[in-house]
Amino acid sequence: MALLSIRGLKKTYPAAGGRAVQALRGVDLELEKGQAVGLVGESGCGKTTLARTALRLIEPTAGQVFLSDVDITALSQRRLRPMRRRMQMIFQDPMASLNPRMTVAQTVAEPLQIHRLAKKDELRQRTLELLERVGLGDEVLDRLAHQLSAGQRQRVGIARALASSPELLVADEPIAALDVSIQAQIVNVLLELRQGMQLALLFVSHDLRMVRHLCDDIAVMYLGKIVERVAMSKLEDPDAAVHPYTAVLSQAASLRASERLGADVESPSPLAPPAGCAFYLRCPFYASHQNPRCREQMPDLVDRGEGHFIACHEESSTLAGNTASLIDSSAADE
Repeated sequence: MALLSIRGLKKTYPAAGGRAVQALRGVDLELEKGQAVGLVGESGCGKTTLARTALRLIEPTAGQVFLSDVDITALSQRRLRPMRRRMQMIFQDPMASLNPRMTVAQTVAEPLQIHRLAKKDELRQRTLELLERVGLGDEVLDRLAHQLSAGQRQRVGIARALASSPELLVADEPIAALDVSIQAQIVNVLLELRQGMQLALLFVSHDLRMVRHLCDDIAVMYLGKIVERVAMSKLEDPDAAVHPYTAVLSQAASLRASERLGADVESPSPLAPPAGCAFYLRCPFYASHQNPRCREQMPDLVDRGEGHFIACHEESSTLAGNTASLIDSSAADE
């Protein structure tokens, strides 16, 4: 049984004129205990909404989220509270996520007190142990957030998330606000923690290099849908069948660089997503084949073998080894 199982998750936000922004359009995703999955995609695709909705920090519009065999979307806030011990989040901006009036010791000790995991005389020692686990010492115990560097603040945020000994850790762009020199340090902290504690980790990031370093699998989002789920080892195979959008991302220096593909074509709006594949207007396969199913029918996320899921109307044999060449030829035509 998967530790985290997301089934048909949807989230819409009201917009002007009685319309709705479809941030999540039926997402399915599973994480096993001890597994790390990197969630990637362009800005605005729904990654943060998925991360927060999976922990019920945002209420879903439809769908279910199971933690082991418990449907947390069906729980009242009172019954959900003890479940929060098992699932924690690391936020993108450590300065915004820390209480500026609380010391580091108070911040890290707070979950221990809320969940009654340590007696009063144990709090300081338990707090120090958590800080040491993320590479900090007792010299920061009495400091406030503004007295710390950005990297130290993020380490405090990680220590706080670990205080309740969670089984699931969701990290929402935890290195995006940090200097490049600090990013690798934070990723290495997360790598050591997930290996030592057997944590399931959902790692949201724009940085594919860090995802490759930290994660077992990668889940690719586009316009509120998962379009591919694949093992990192398979993604490195140049002859593997991959979704054309995933191929673009893997070739780009960063996810933002992927926006060069079809730069002259406006991306679909979450206010009015297309009936078919959301990527078809920017897809080199559609440009080449003009398959009507691409614009008329949304592709299902189908297991193409060995747990490799792709949402694409093209056959695996067509995808394998051809996506990169199509992208290259498309770029050459521009």
